[in-house]
Amino acid sequence: MLPPEEAIDRLAAVMKAEPGHRTLHAKGVFCSGTFNASPDARPLSRALHLQGDTIPVLVRWSHGSGRHDANDNRPYVRGMSVSFVLPDGTSTDILGQTVPRFPVRTPDDFVRLTEVARDRRALLRFLATRPSTAIALAYNARVKALKPPRSYAEATYYPIHAYLWESLAGHGTWVRYRLVPKATPHDRPEGRFSGRDRLREELAARLAQGPVRYDLVVTVAGAKDDPHDPMSVWRGSREFVAGWFEITTIEEDREKQGDIVVFDPTRIVDGIELSDDPILRYRPAAYSVSIERRSRPHP
Repeated sequence: MLPPEEAIDRLAAVMKAEPGHRTLHAKGVFCSGTFNASPDARPLSRALHLQGDTIPVLVRWSHGSGRHDANDNRPYVRGMSVSFVLPDGTSTDILGQTVPRFPVRTPDDFVRLTEVARDRRALLRFLATRPSTAIALAYNARVKALKPPRSYAEATYYPIHAYLWESLAGHGTWVRYRLVPKATPHDRPEGRFSGRDRLREELAARLAQGPVRYDLVVTVAGAKDDPHDPMSVWRGSREFVAGWFEITTIEEDREKQGDIVVFDPTRIVDGIELSDDPILRYRPAAYSVSIERRSRPHP
């Protein structure tokens, strides 16, 4: 497996990432709001944020590239990251993206796919030995997953990893999440938003007239669903709404003042356990390298 330092070096080279910024998802907007779990969530997990109380959240919507000045009108993956701020001072995170099917199983393949994505011949050679990746990419293309969204608040986001929810009695349930918008065309703000920063501008106008709301939709694994494979397509045994987000305020970007804000899908709390998904398990090491480099003095 690639050393994290090499993975970040290679991704930064492809993305033309700039010093002081994230290697991926460099351009983003921070917001705050609240989360309330539904009564259906509590029996499955003893995690504090799933007990029904009002929980503060920090949200970051983002453009997936490594450029802080990326153009919002260009096709690219978008992200929605959520950090739940719990009453005991801890936190736990969910990270989603607009691509419903993750195309690779290992960090090495993720880096290589990123490198060959814009070279048709190299991409075809890569896919020739990875037919499941070709199928996932074809599906994502069919649903137009990279199409620029009209609004950050109207896109559905797919966290790619599965988690084990543990009840008070110790019973475990494997789950996957979706972040599903409640927005309708009637919620759209007046005005035309067309510039390279239009998604932030549209979001600010939207929040000025009312909250942005999302459902946290949970799929419970079926008997043959694999929680350890980020590429697995679940049939699921059932789905339910585990809670509701109400996002109200655009927050100052603390990172412009040199602060480092991290959303980490392995940051969990009692009542939630990680799968053995190799992508998930690799992320903290890669984040540590990226954080160290973002923290360095730069011109």
